[in-house]
Amino acid sequence: MMSLYLDHNATTPLDPQAFEAMRPWFTERFGNASAAYTLGHLSDGAVVAAREQVADLVGCAPAEIVFTSGGTESLNHAFKGVWEAFPTKRHLVTTAVEHPAVRALVGWWKAQGGEATDVGVDGEGRLDLAALEQMVRPDTALVAVMAANNESGVLFPVDEAAPIAKAKGALFLVDATQAMGKIPVNAAAWGADLLALSGHKFHGPKGTGLLMVRRGVRLKSLMVGGSQERGRRGGTENVPGIVGLGKAAELARTRLPEMDQVRRLRDALEVRLLTEIPEVRIHGADAERLPNTCLVGFAGLEGEALQLKLAERGICVSTGSACSTGMREPSHVLRAMGVPDAYARGTIRLSLGRETTSEEMGKVMEILPSLVAGLRGSSPFTSQKQ
Repeated sequence: MMSLYLDHNATTPLDPQAFEAMRPWFTERFGNASAAYTLGHLSDGAVVAAREQVADLVGCAPAEIVFTSGGTESLNHAFKGVWEAFPTKRHLVTTAVEHPAVRALVGWWKAQGGEATDVGVDGEGRLDLAALEQMVRPDTALVAVMAANNESGVLFPVDEAAPIAKAKGALFLVDATQAMGKIPVNAAAWGADLLALSGHKFHGPKGTGLLMVRRGVRLKSLMVGGSQERGRRGGTENVPGIVGLGKAAELARTRLPEMDQVRRLRDALEVRLLTEIPEVRIHGADAERLPNTCLVGFAGLEGEALQLKLAERGICVSTGSACSTGMREPSHVLRAMGVPDAYARGTIRLSLGRETTSEEMGKVMEILPSLVAGLRGSSPFTSQKQ
């Protein structure tokens, strides 16, 4: 059975160069980065070098980087730190299509007694900037906007959203987790006060990530312990993981031009989907999107059933966010976009990677039309109209 991985928005394979960079720090260079002898100094130097590598990728100063265990921890640090830092501001503004990690933190914010407002999107998944401007208030502590949607791939104009937040005195958080490694990211140019990302989304190791905290922004530590990360995150540093994250960041910078070829493959795939299979809808097709993401709805079937049929043939896709897999109802992203039920129910996500080839895309299209036809023939939803 062939194995074809088309779920790069869920996670990416660890780059072999990142793995090799990590290897010595698991074995002979195992020292604690806080130790005052040579082994410790070596580890501390490796952390310093990695901090510079990721700062170059993010577009910030190395001192603004806080290493974390991943995007979820980074977001928790940001939300909970802002809550404690601004006791007179209890209003939060975010979007209706944020990642489940952010949606969970919106629930946490409300449970603490705060108020939260969601900004909607249009039918293509584009952020309503006019609505955002209306919803930010003098008592808004934080405006949190993703750089790119993890399901649709639609890009948000974070550089235009930042001044709206700051005009009312709110901090501006960008969740760049899905964008990193696919499009240029620049925290300074975007006007981000806070920026979160996860290493495993751009060929780094799982269990690594960072929170960029702009100089001058003071947040309490989420992890209380030692003085690591300038007192912003206690605990012994994950030196191998941080080294791997740094190497992945360095590689991501040099390999961004390769995403042009990924875009061409994605676009060619979508042309074939629309011409070779009837009743197909590409969600967000008219919006600016990540170059690798295709969120496609097939009327008259269930996306989960199609996902499983593809998996039986060794093709890995998802029905949306990997963090919400198993939910049978259409995702909150498709609901916010107003996608008709017939297409929302039959949606799968194909997310390509740098290693994806045109031959692999051809194999997908050899299989997909017959699978769709077969599922439509046996589905109770076939007769339902848009």
